[in-house]
Amino acid sequence: MATFGRRGSALRTAKMAFRSRGFTLIELVIVVLIIAILAAIAVPAYTSYITKTRRNAASGCLAQYANYMERYYTTNLRYDKDTGGTAIALPVLDCASVAQTGDYYTYPFAAGQPTQSTYTILATPQGVQASRDTACGALALNQSGQRYYQSTSTDAAGLNTCWK
Repeated sequence: MATFGRRGSALRTAKMAFRSRGFTLIELVIVVLIIAILAAIAVPAYTSYITKTRRNAASGCLAQYANYMERYYTTNLRYDKDTGGTAIALPVLDCASVAQTGDYYTYPFAAGQPTQSTYTILATPQGVQASRDTACGALALNQSGQRYYQSTSTDAAGLNTCWK
């Protein structure tokens, strides 16, 4: 009887050693499923965060262009030409470089701008930013500090969302 007890004990030990060798297929599938669910939640949230961050950087860049235009006006007493009569061309500021927002936004003047006493600068999304940021689209800023998004300045809720 003692021999039988040892044999039973040895079998139990062998079964436990066999079971503890690795993961079962079910356990592996459950882990993969949990990772897939977390990724399905995290990737869209991260994409939305990146889109908003790029938009905020573009609005900051518009402010830098507005500062440039005010310095230009102080020197030339008009927005459209310098004292020699040469039309203004916006320089590429550091904020609009490829390393900053240049891959995702362009910064042109609005149509018919600048005039002698007014300007409107746009931050137009391009590439992947244009496809992801359809709610706000192009941002704009004029000489009086008026903010626009998609050519409107009257939608307060939209302006608060797009110009955070």
